[in-house]
Parts: sequence; C-alpha cells; structure tokens
Amino acid sequence: MRGAEVTQESLFTFKQLNDFVPADHPLRPIREMLNTALKAMDGTFAQMYAHNGRESTRPSGCCGR
Repeated sequence: MRGAEVTQESLFTFKQLNDFVPADHPLRPIREMLNTALKAMDGTFAQMYAHNGRESTRPSGCCGR
C-alpha cells in the first residue's frame, strides 16, 4: 500500500453516550420529555405500518427489463 499507514482504531469506543453528556446538561430533561412524547405517540406510529410488512417491488430499470 502506498502512503502512510493509517488505522481507524480511534473511531471505536466502548463508552456509552451517557459518559459524554454531563449529568446536569440541559439535553437530559429534553430527552426525557421527547421520550415521553414519543411513547404517547406509539399507537399512532403503529397504525402507520402494515402488520405483515409490505410487498417487495423490484427497482424500476433493473436488469434491463
């Protein structure tokens, strides 16, 4: 391989997202409010999706047909 050897080990971490956000950060209560709102909307979201998935369709123009 040409050029400098570059590894991407620094892209991976074993920490959790909570390890990066301080306990008193204003995003934490906002996250709780959002989670509560999304949980209340769960039934609405469930109605948007078919119970058995959807039919497969091949992409238009596929394979020259």
